[in-house]
Amino acid sequence: MTAVVDPRRNARTAAFGFLIVAAMVGLAFASVPLYRIFCQVTGFDGTTMRATGDAPGKVAGKQVSIRFDANVVPTLPWHFKPAKPTETVSIGEREIAFYTAKNLSAVPITGSAAFNVTPIWAGKYFNKIQCFCFNEQTLKAGEEVRMPVVFYVDPKILQDPDAKDVSEITLSYTFYPVDQPKG
Repeated sequence: MTAVVDPRRNARTAAFGFLIVAAMVGLAFASVPLYRIFCQVTGFDGTTMRATGDAPGKVAGKQVSIRFDANVVPTLPWHFKPAKPTETVSIGEREIAFYTAKNLSAVPITGSAAFNVTPIWAGKYFNKIQCFCFNEQTLKAGEEVRMPVVFYVDPKILQDPDAKDVSEITLSYTFYPVDQPKG
């Protein structure tokens, strides 16, 4: 007995298979930006929040130590460090910290900073009002600059059972070189 092959059924199966593969490829390309948006909205994985307004105001008697960390990938010839390695700040109060970066090469170089906060559950309470990490930084040959970070720790951290007893928060930056267009 010979089975009858329906060409329309084969075409539908092939089209369905192609759609599944195309959807999987599209999801793979969209996963990084979607994950980044998720982290920025929720503070997941130590991603800090970007504040649009000013700080809510100091909570009397409530302070936390902020440790500032600075890193540069080996392919970026910069020296990068915090002006102060630690600072004790009042929760809810607007604060400013400075980092310095120096281009050690003989040519202008553009870098971009990635950041995170540890412990990771404190990220959603660490709000940056202004930060050099929001923009690419171009340093001329031998140039040294001071870069500010304006931030506050949201008082809501005091109501979170996972984060209310946090005594130290680490704000860490890593500078990466930005690929320049050829031309």
